[in-house]
Amino acid sequence: MKTLRKDTARTQKNLLIAASKIFAEKGFRDTTVAEISKRAKTNLAAINYHFGDKETLYREAWRHSFRESIKIYPPDGGVDEKASPEHRLTGRVMALLRRITDDGNAEFSIAHQELAKPTGLLEEVMHQEFEPLQQRFESLVHEILGPHSSKIQVRFCAISIMSQCVLPSFINRIEKRKKNPTKNSWRIDDIEGYAKHVVSFSLAGMAAIGRYNKKHITSKDVYSPVRSNKKEYASKTD
Repeated sequence: MKTLRKDTARTQKNLLIAASKIFAEKGFRDTTVAEISKRAKTNLAAINYHFGDKETLYREAWRHSFRESIKIYPPDGGVDEKASPEHRLTGRVMALLRRITDDGNAEFSIAHQELAKPTGLLEEVMHQEFEPLQQRFESLVHEILGPHSSKIQVRFCAISIMSQCVLPSFINRIEKRKKNPTKNSWRIDDIEGYAKHVVSFSLAGMAAIGRYNKKHITSKDVYSPVRSNKKEYASKTD
């Protein structure tokens, strides 16, 4: 019985690995379950047994590739939780950039395919996996911005930092497919150097917001990540 369970688990894992690679290469619509079962060296009955249908396999393949990439690139970047907020931000930005620019990262490639040809099948599973990371990241941003920061300020700053990381990764993947890369391309090869830039640029911006908040915002306007029902405050620009 133990041997059977090991074989069953191995077959399931092989299907997830094969599906992740093919979905990353072709997207959901252009991938067939026959192709997946062939690459996994199993049969269609195994897909039905473990996942029920192609849609479920698609969702679970993305979840598997996401969790595998998180194992390789832990979100905290290996920085101790007792380190300064600035060092923890550096660790998170570095880990994110390394993860999403890794050519072997099926998670991001599947997401790229989903953006190009949307199916809507990944919305729920992505929310489940991303939400805890998003909450921890926003908590860190709130810590850096200071106690006078509003919920909307925290959200906007978090989005800004993430966007600085995600856009170059898309450009990198597009450029790598070209035989003759575009001159003066925005492709990023120095990941560590760019990560330091993102952090320093973001810290400077958040410091400016923090100074503004100290002068103009009262305690009743601030955002607490614990008490999420606090009044949101949209900062004004001078």
